[in-house]
Amino acid sequence: MSERFVVVRVGQGDNGVKNDPVPDSGGAEGDSIDPQDYVPILEYSREPNRYGDGMPKESSPFINNTDHDKGNLYDGKNMALFEEEMDSNPMVSSLLNKLANYTNLTQGVKEHEEADDDEGPARSKKPVKSPALGTLIGVYLPCLQNILGVILFLRLTWIVGTAGIMESLAIVVMTCSCTMLTAISMSAIATNGVVPAGGSYYMISRSLGPEFGGAVGLCFYLGTTFAGSMYILGTIEILLTYIVPSAAIFKAEKKENEPEALLNNMRVYGTCCLILMSLVVFVGVKYVNKLALVFLACVILSILAIYAGVIKTAFDPPDFPICLLGNRTLQNHNFDQCLKTMEVDNVTVTTKLWSLFCDSPDLNATCNEYFTLNNVTVIQGIPGLTSGVIRDNIWGDYGPNGMLVENKHQVSEPAADTSQDIYMPYVANDITTFFTLLVGIYFPSVTGIMAGSNRSGDLRDAQKSIPIGTIMAIATTTFIYISSVILFGACIEGVVLRDKFGDSVKGNLVIGILAWPSPWVIVIGSFFSCCGAGLQSLTGAPRLLQAIARDGIVPFLQVFGHGKANGEPTWALLLTGGICEIGILIASLDAVAPILSMFFLMCYLFVNLACALQTLLCTPNWRPRFKFYHWALSFLGASLCVSLMFISSWYYALVAMLIAGCIYKYIEYRGAEKEWGDGIRGLSLNAARYALIRLEEAPPHTKNWRPQMLVLLNLESDHTVKHPRLLSFCTQLKAGKGLTIVGSVLQGTYMTKEDEVKKAEQNVKSSMTTERTKGFCHVVASSNLRDGFSHLIQTAGLGGMKHNTVLMAWPGTWKQSNDPVSWKNFIETVRETTAANQALLVAKNVDSFPTNADRFGEGTIDVWWIVHDGGLLMLLPFLLRQHKVWRKCKMRIFTVANMDDNSIQMKKDLQMFLYHLRLDAEVEVVEMHDSDISAFTYEKTLVMEQRSQMLKQMQLSRTEREREAQLIHDRNTASHAAINDKPDTGPDRIHMTWTKDKFLSERNRNRSEANMGVRDLFNMKPEWESLNQSNVRRMHTAVKLNEVVVNRSQGAHLVLLNMPGPPKNRGGDENYMEFLEVLLEGLNRVLLVRGGGREVITIYS
Repeated sequence: MSERFVVVRVGQGDNGVKNDPVPDSGGAEGDSIDPQDYVPILEYSREPNRYGDGMPKESSPFINNTDHDKGNLYDGKNMALFEEEMDSNPMVSSLLNKLANYTNLTQGVKEHEEADDDEGPARSKKPVKSPALGTLIGVYLPCLQNILGVILFLRLTWIVGTAGIMESLAIVVMTCSCTMLTAISMSAIATNGVVPAGGSYYMISRSLGPEFGGAVGLCFYLGTTFAGSMYILGTIEILLTYIVPSAAIFKAEKKENEPEALLNNMRVYGTCCLILMSLVVFVGVKYVNKLALVFLACVILSILAIYAGVIKTAFDPPDFPICLLGNRTLQNHNFDQCLKTMEVDNVTVTTKLWSLFCDSPDLNATCNEYFTLNNVTVIQGIPGLTSGVIRDNIWGDYGPNGMLVENKHQVSEPAADTSQDIYMPYVANDITTFFTLLVGIYFPSVTGIMAGSNRSGDLRDAQKSIPIGTIMAIATTTFIYISSVILFGACIEGVVLRDKFGDSVKGNLVIGILAWPSPWVIVIGSFFSCCGAGLQSLTGAPRLLQAIARDGIVPFLQVFGHGKANGEPTWALLLTGGICEIGILIASLDAVAPILSMFFLMCYLFVNLACALQTLLCTPNWRPRFKFYHWALSFLGASLCVSLMFISSWYYALVAMLIAGCIYKYIEYRGAEKEWGDGIRGLSLNAARYALIRLEEAPPHTKNWRPQMLVLLNLESDHTVKHPRLLSFCTQLKAGKGLTIVGSVLQGTYMTKEDEVKKAEQNVKSSMTTERTKGFCHVVASSNLRDGFSHLIQTAGLGGMKHNTVLMAWPGTWKQSNDPVSWKNFIETVRETTAANQALLVAKNVDSFPTNADRFGEGTIDVWWIVHDGGLLMLLPFLLRQHKVWRKCKMRIFTVANMDDNSIQMKKDLQMFLYHLRLDAEVEVVEMHDSDISAFTYEKTLVMEQRSQMLKQMQLSRTEREREAQLIHDRNTASHAAINDKPDTGPDRIHMTWTKDKFLSERNRNRSEANMGVRDLFNMKPEWESLNQSNVRRMHTAVKLNEVVVNRSQGAHLVLLNMPGPPKNRGGDENYMEFLEVLLEGLNRVLLVRGGGREVITIYS
């Protein structure tokens, strides 16, 4: 049926709108109106049409684009208002045209078949057919075929006999409830948009992200692969036990060796069957698909035969006699009659049964004690629906390995010696049975619910078919299982139900003897059903692995994304065959079933979690068409999955979770970054928002304080990072903890610098990756660098996650720079951080700092504690020593004392203070003596002031300034060399403090003029009336302190020093830079530290 919208034409010169129906051709042919006068706004058709501007410009991941569309320009007239946006925002007509012609055919088997058929260079392109499968053929029957299988035919009767009807119903209800709840969650996810090829893996990975998606996808792959092993083992068990037992290669001479012989036969025949099936899949999966209908017919016919046989037992039970010795069930292989002796021509002769228990056929032979004490009895294996046997099968009969299958209602005389029982032809348990084991063995019989979603690309309406088909298939199979449990318990004798391999009924399949018209219907049907299921597993598992490999989220799996020229996953098939062989070597169906149960339960667990997560997050894109879901149902389903995992096998559950966890961490560490709009990312955003709101409520306690860094980077002209070692130092200081924001500024407006900003961000991120700096990058464009850095300091971070410390490099070339803007920006940044109550770290000679690969053997980190500004000086060395680069370095703390202070007592107090801070460091108190201000200090101050004054008055050109700067530099060097050898003439009485209280008290004390220099240096309160003397005192302090620091710490790997603040009078900014330059002269690696005005370290726990 053709559906169309009416085209609305907008006339150029008309005031109104003409509503003219458009011919079915979709164009304007045959119309008398000039096509230039009108622009078709909207037309929709199921047929391929050209309408609207006919030239779409969009590029979207869900719309098919062609190269022909590129380069076309919009030439309409009536939509000229939007013509500049047509490249990024297409007209609605173009969008609808793309959507109408969109197809979502599975990128899988169908294309591979077509590629096989289209051989040769001149391939004729086949027209793409629209998906045409409905709910019945596309979802319901495939799910039915995948759910009903080997466990139903080979183990369900044994489970009913062992667990009893009530506990078997509990197992069925638990497992089917789990799959039903999972199907509800899966239906919600599958109907929330188009699900391309990939099915459950696609749904989980796009809902939970690449880490969970890859982990669960690989678990689902392993589950599908082990399912192939289980089906192959089921096929071989049917073949060797019920169809041709004589084909066994390994034959047991003694009864106790029969289980081992059976396992060896399973291994040999299973391996041969695996190779044969793999070859079939390799040659062409189209043969598997063509046989799928045959396999489905076998399953349906077998189930119908079972129900027909049940109905027949109500009025005509089949004759399958069971021979009991006492109350013990006998294996009915080597005798015909259930008699000890019989009369032949009035002569009593022994039977074959006698020979099995006695040492000779003579009547006076020595026989087994239990055989002698008890008589043989014949009962019917299938008493019928109306016999009342259901009462005997209500409750279970668990037991250890080797426990004999007994009928509790028969009279039995126990024998004194039971040691020979294992050699007698009794039916016995081959494994230890208990409830949780049966849950693990049964669960694979309810898997297969993903078959419909895996075919989503072939469905006519996937969003309608997947929920209906899957839920109906689960409801149908649940009814079949529940009815089977009840009917088996109502029709079949308990000892026959517990006879796993049908030894008591002459080696027939137990479920087969119930079927009508013949047991061979079930035997042949179950054989082909297991064959088909094995082939389907070997077909689906490699494609699932190929889909994971092509997603690129697991690097070491990328080789499995390749295959034959037609896309057939050859390498993935080889790996699948290898893993499948592991299951076959296990050889026991009962041992393999719990393994694949774990992997399928892991998959179902995450399907439920994905639905619950998306529902609770209320993401805007979560709009499923399937409305009958709720997050509580999804959580209940997830809880059931976890419960069933640990009920089935707690150690298998732990192993499966460990495998999934290892894959998750591997993808997180090495995998490619993918942005799929997954729910985990949404959960992270919600958690981050909640945490930020909580952090906003109160500032962090001193115990929780750690440096949250804002790293201010300078960029080269090509926008690369100028000082990458600054990032290395930040990494070593942070050790991956706390917040790190890396910021930089480009001069200009964002409109003109957009591309450069993006390029700079990429370069900074690349440097952060190289230096292993974990954090965020922010490059801004500003009219000038000063404002840009100011904006970063003010606005970087969000809520409570804001930086409290600024890290930057010392402007090493400020003297040689022609432009004073660089050092002025530096000083203004210092003022900004002080005003914002943020700590400041300035790294001098940062390019000589160690990389993350360096390792210091021996050495020291020296801390010069001049004033107390919150304890950041103490905290930084401790944090640095957490990193491998600085781990072996020792910490030394120096403080400067006054002559009237007790240096010995100060050292003891400081050691005690460090002990309470839990810091290991050597302590040294340095006494600085009073001395006259040297001639070098006076000359250096004079040159500094003269240079500054001359530059202001003469306003020299750049060339002259550069020449004069060089001249002054030469004079300074010569003066320093001449005066360096003069000894000090007297003590220098300078007082430094190491505690806040003492510092405050010393500020209030009347001090000499020499003592005022230290306070002026670190508080910068110049006295206007004696400006020159103030500069002299500051320079004197810088020179003397530099001499002491160089003398004690020149060999240290790092020197940490209190940074004096800039003068409040901006006229002294250049002098401030000179003071700092003199203070740091002769030191290699220096970190200037300025506290943020709050305590950052405490002695309390």
